Amino acid sequence: MKKRLFLTATAVAVAALGATSAMAQADTFKIGLIVPLTGQQASTGKQIEAATKLYMAQNGASVAGKKIELIIKDDGGIPDASKRIAQELVVNDKVNVLAGFGLTPIALAVAPIATQSKTPQIIMAAATSIITEASPYIIRTSFTIPQSAVAMADWAPKNGIKKVVTLVSDYGPGIDAEKFFKDRLLFNGGQVIESLRVPLRGPDFAPFLQKVRDIKPDALFVFVPSGAGAAVMKQFLERGMDKAGIKLIGTGDLTDDDQLNDMGDGALNVVTSHHYSAAHPSALNKKFVDAFEKANKGLRPNFMAVGGYDGMRVIYEALRATKGAGGGDALLAAMKGQIFESPRGPMFIDAQTRDVVHNMYLRKVEKKDGKLYNVEFDVIKDMKDPGKTR
Repeated sequence: MKKRLFLTATAVAVAALGATSAMAQADTFKIGLIVPLTGQQASTGKQIEAATKLYMAQNGASVAGKKIELIIKDDGGIPDASKRIAQELVVNDKVNVLAGFGLTPIALAVAPIATQSKTPQIIMAAATSIITEASPYIIRTSFTIPQSAVAMADWAPKNGIKKVVTLVSDYGPGIDAEKFFKDRLLFNGGQVIESLRVPLRGPDFAPFLQKVRDIKPDALFVFVPSGAGAAVMKQFLERGMDKAGIKLIGTGDLTDDDQLNDMGDGALNVVTSHHYSAAHPSALNKKFVDAFEKANKGLRPNFMAVGGYDGMRVIYEALRATKGAGGGDALLAAMKGQIFESPRGPMFIDAQTRDVVHNMYLRKVEKKDGKLYNVEFDVIKDMKDPGKTR
């Protein structure tokens, strides 16, 4: 009799605990943030992590009656690790949204999981054009490489740059940069006289740069992922390529705000095209940069940070629009078509492509108050991804 009473009491306690757990789960909205916090792309992950935490600090940790739980996982920039982590987040942690994704191969590895589980996948960093086509549940708040490449290929021939060598990292975004820059430059009357591809892992730029110096083009157009620009800049200057009359141009990754001050005055006057600069002269951006630097011991936010910050905004507003009750499909629908002012400037999520539409800026490295900044001097407004308008 005592044994039966004990078992009954235990069963009631377990059931009550399960009910409490279910209620807690129902009152919690979980965001699984998968970013590289170690390895070659660690700066990307740290910028995104800092920005997502800043957004939560500024906007509260509850929306529409739901407590926001941010679960941060380090994938080391390795696609197989990302896929395993995403599966665990969906199955074990029952996350409502997957976010982050520092590199294209990582975003593509996770896409089938987003589709199968009907979980919105927010791309805060990766920039190959095809990513949004990999799953109907993908929303991008970062940018696309064709946007930057085309903007630069329009500017270059108008400014005396006709013969160019391209140097890109050998993976999706680099191939996008090479193709879209070359096609647009040719259309504008210029010429790509050599196309060079550097391994993504453990790159050695030296032999490639020496080859460029021997060719003597008007300019070298560079795309490398966030964090690798400093190495390119250092070796470019060491070989005296600037003194040989070769201009250095590229996408904004080259003069990453996170590293720019460490590049030294040799970076002055380098022109890039990108969607964000810490020097963007809006009141909202000044407030964002100040808050970011205060929260992160003087760390300057870069374009990865703004992708993470805006990604959180898209998630919060979708949850608010669904009054906290929306599942994956409802959240996705509420994310499509969002229009808002970002620290980068005006932007929106294209409802058809689920991709970001925003301004692309031409910027030149200048010194302000003793520090180096990417200073905007021209803009292409409301630029869609050229990869989706072919």
